[in-house]
Amino acid sequence: MTDTTPLILPELADEVDLRLARLLPMMREAGMDAMLIATNANIYYASGRFFRGYVYLAADGRKIYFVVRPNNFTPAPGIVEIRKPELIPAAVAEAGLPAPTRLGLELGQLPYNDALRLMRLWPDAEVDDSLPMLRQGRRVKTPLEIGMMREDGVHHVEVYRKIPALYVKDMTDIEFQIEIERVLRREGCLGFLRVAGNLMEINMGSVVAGDNADAPGPYEFTMGGRGVSPALPCGACGAIMKPGQTVMVDVNGCFNGYQTDMTRVWSIGEPPAIALRAHECSIRILRELERATVPGTEVREMYARAMAIVEEEGLREYFMGHRQQAGFIGHGIGIELNEGPAITPKSRDVVEAGMTLAIEPKFVIPGVGAVGVENTYVAREEGLENLTPAPEKMGVLS
Repeated sequence: MTDTTPLILPELADEVDLRLARLLPMMREAGMDAMLIATNANIYYASGRFFRGYVYLAADGRKIYFVVRPNNFTPAPGIVEIRKPELIPAAVAEAGLPAPTRLGLELGQLPYNDALRLMRLWPDAEVDDSLPMLRQGRRVKTPLEIGMMREDGVHHVEVYRKIPALYVKDMTDIEFQIEIERVLRREGCLGFLRVAGNLMEINMGSVVAGDNADAPGPYEFTMGGRGVSPALPCGACGAIMKPGQTVMVDVNGCFNGYQTDMTRVWSIGEPPAIALRAHECSIRILRELERATVPGTEVREMYARAMAIVEEEGLREYFMGHRQQAGFIGHGIGIELNEGPAITPKSRDVVEAGMTLAIEPKFVIPGVGAVGVENTYVAREEGLENLTPAPEKMGVLS
């Protein structure tokens, strides 16, 4: 007999209800009487685990979990095993729920054919894109989610503590990254991270040294890097790391399905004065934003405060890239690496208590490399709380 397990773990039942309750007012305001959740990150958010299937959420709070795979969940009310989505409407009716007249689907992420198939389940229903609503709901974390990210931060910091001992003279950047990844996995990292958007891809993180930090890339990351293959042009490129260069390490912190994001920098030998000055500028920006960012702060004001410090230091030409500059200084983070809000000069978002943000004011110095610090924070009434409190001063690899 096959062992079974509850789909919703008993200790997560109230937690899942708390998360989904954030969506209900938004659904009702939009006139949406149901949404059908079908994408990986949102299924995990709506259940506390990932399975292949769908979550049907009615605007009155009732929900049904439709499971395609695996088939070892304990039978329970509200859990329906199906072979195909065409079985969903009958199960919804059998549960006593009316057919939706206005249905939410994650149109901004679903493959076209999948979206068409789900739209045909209730052909008379109007269909709205529920993806922005789901992403909005996920921005503010519950205490349990913050606790998971805090746990991530503890492991993440421990990995970074061990990084200097991994360096060997004349090793390549990719050899260095492989050693870091080994330590990450031994610390318990799951070895993958979810990113939002079809144009975003990444491996376990990025290590960039010297001029490779100035190589433009196709992705929406602060740093580019040529990578080791045109199949994934990002990060370490296989070059030997040399004296006078900086080495920026920005690697994965996913230990439990949630993530932290952290960047630290080391130099090989003595770094040039301008690299040290830019690095200290990054730390100064973080201290200012930690103090000034409270619930109600406009996100664009965060960007403006950072830029004012950069201008005062005369470092604008190096800020957030050199040959190719990023138009943001941070982003939301959680189940996906790049959640909202993006910290940009045109953002209309406002910081809320419980938001988790990765803030990364970075610089690229031609001929030297990238410098700067990134931390993951949770927004509190008194300011930003750092979940990745590792030493920030530029270290030396020897």
